[in-house]
Amino acid sequence: MKARLLVALIGAIIASSAVPAAAVQAAQPFELVSDVKVDKVTMADGKEVHSLVEPAVVVPGDRLVFSTRYRNNGAVKAENIVVTNPIKPGIALASDGSNNLDVSVDGGKTWGKLALLKVADGQGGQRGAQATDVTHVRWVLASVAPGASGTLSFNAIVR
Repeated sequence: MKARLLVALIGAIIASSAVPAAAVQAAQPFELVSDVKVDKVTMADGKEVHSLVEPAVVVPGDRLVFSTRYRNNGAVKAENIVVTNPIKPGIALASDGSNNLDVSVDGGKTWGKLALLKVADGQGGQRGAQATDVTHVRWVLASVAPGASGTLSFNAIVR
């Protein structure tokens, strides 16, 4: 039952974050395409091998890689592009690399580096925010030249 629920959750995440195919085909001036993959770890010759695969079935503890590809299809430089990804319930931002991201722990109202943010401690005070408190991840692209493209990504864990 949990596995089916998690598969439905991942499907909903992909559907809610992906740009519709029709929009991509229409060659928008600034194109965003979201994706999510499961980081499957196998052993080969005594070494861990990571491969990103489609999330057919996920279980608590599975590592996910969320990515957003961008491309400036326009004829002029695009400036101050803000790309925001919500972290859906059932998913937690992975702590590795989280200090390098611009995040929110209050639904997108305020932003900053994780190490500088605070959340309620449940006892009337505050504590330092943790990766599991993150509700959104954001990037601000200062300038993207015509024809330029790239990929933004973050790691998460199925709760």
